[in-house]
Amino acid sequence: MSETDYSNQVLLVASGDLRLSANQNCWAAQQAMEEQLTTALSKQGWTVKRAHPYDETKQHGFIDSQKMGIEVFRNLNPEQPIIVAESVWQYTHHVLAGLTTHKGPILTVANWDGTWPGLVGMLNLNGSLTKAGVKYSTLWSENFTDEFFTQKLQEWLQGGSVNHDQSHVQSFDQVSLPADDEKLGREFGRKLKHDKAIMGVFDEGCMGMFNAIIPDDLLHATGIFKERLSQSSLYAAMQLVTDEEARKVLDWLLQKGMKFDWGSQPETELTEAQTLEQCKMYIAATRIADDFGCDTIGIQYQQGLKDLTPASDLVEGLLNNQDRPPVYAANGKELYAGDALPHFNEVDECAGIDALVTYHLWKQLGMPGETTLHDIRWGEHFEGNGINDFVWVFLISGAAPPAHFIGGYEGASSERQPAMYFRLGGGSLKGISKPGHLVWSRVYVMNNELHCDLGVGESVLLPNEETQRRWDLTTPQWPIMNATLKGVTQNQMMGRHQANHIQVVYATNEDLAHKACRVKAAALQELGLKVHFCGDVKL
Repeated sequence: MSETDYSNQVLLVASGDLRLSANQNCWAAQQAMEEQLTTALSKQGWTVKRAHPYDETKQHGFIDSQKMGIEVFRNLNPEQPIIVAESVWQYTHHVLAGLTTHKGPILTVANWDGTWPGLVGMLNLNGSLTKAGVKYSTLWSENFTDEFFTQKLQEWLQGGSVNHDQSHVQSFDQVSLPADDEKLGREFGRKLKHDKAIMGVFDEGCMGMFNAIIPDDLLHATGIFKERLSQSSLYAAMQLVTDEEARKVLDWLLQKGMKFDWGSQPETELTEAQTLEQCKMYIAATRIADDFGCDTIGIQYQQGLKDLTPASDLVEGLLNNQDRPPVYAANGKELYAGDALPHFNEVDECAGIDALVTYHLWKQLGMPGETTLHDIRWGEHFEGNGINDFVWVFLISGAAPPAHFIGGYEGASSERQPAMYFRLGGGSLKGISKPGHLVWSRVYVMNNELHCDLGVGESVLLPNEETQRRWDLTTPQWPIMNATLKGVTQNQMMGRHQANHIQVVYATNEDLAHKACRVKAAALQELGLKVHFCGDVKL
């Protein structure tokens, strides 16, 4: 871009939530962020034109539907540079249609703040744009005055793109693995492709996450096939679960030492009745999965089911745990006995592939296979307790298994989901992730091919007051993992990662984490994915 193009004016749009209460609650943070961003642009000699106004009736200024997004983009100059500014969880499909045909430079921007999930929203938008083949650049900042942001913003204003450091990435084809590790992984991949597997999808496309939908032909090439299931069927199956059966699940959890933060006001507090409904969903989901022969399932919940029943999050975490309340078929047979039924939160099918492969491969390697996705919510540098590193806050409303927590079930609690997102309540499965070595990963779609980035890391134990501070700055009802990623900086991660979600699984020790990472890479490569090692993985 030359200095005189478009009178040095940049368009600004803000994609928001579909839920009115979320948009209203997050609007103040968005306003503050836009003011800081406008100041940063003015220092570079540029002005901002907001492409859609504040709505006095709705009391926010977000694009809050795909319909609105298309209407907004119809009236924009498609050649003009545009910034998508995010301080809130956003539904990507609100702006995806317009961005696919926008010809001017595109920049996604989020504020470095964990209170509202703007970073999470931006990462989802980035992964979705990558899948859609839309060229874009991305930036983030705490206050939009730091040197990194200022220099990169100038780079975008002058040249229409931003380049981030990716020196931490090595593609599978560029390295040589130990022969035994590669053989083990490829044998696993060949067996999965031969035997095939079924991915149960309870309604596709949660919360506008275009990047979380895998085209069928790409999925089929891995040997995994979707069984498209309906959440209305899940709700109907819940009605067939008896109160006695639900009570047995709850009693099992109480006997394990799990705590429930029950109150008497269902609008704002978790009630025992909500928990029992969740127990019915747990039973119903397991029975449907067995009926259809599913090896992994994902429940959307956030659209549709949220208007009928309490949250699915307790259900998801239980399903991902090998030690979980037994569920029986009508003939008395225990379903998935002694096994987890890997659940991918928010029907993120990329996480579904990852969870299925990881769970069974880890068991073959002789390690516990419990795995979960988390949101990459936020993070800060921490020094103390033998730690001097950038420590990420990984946080998710559901899917985290008790096996990941300090104390297991005894360290787990269930708290009411925030009313802003969960009108009918329901409890989370909350805990602090235990310290230990990790393998992290993310499957994504790029250039109409499946890719996977993976590396090693560590779940670290922070002082209780620091963990609580991080919880209080994010969502204290949700399970938390404080994690370091080996050989990957904050900016490298943000500049590269193609999703709001990251998959994590524990390894028995550091050496096995590296070995399992190598074996998993070979397995995924054999399944047809293009695999990339990120950070310090021993090859």
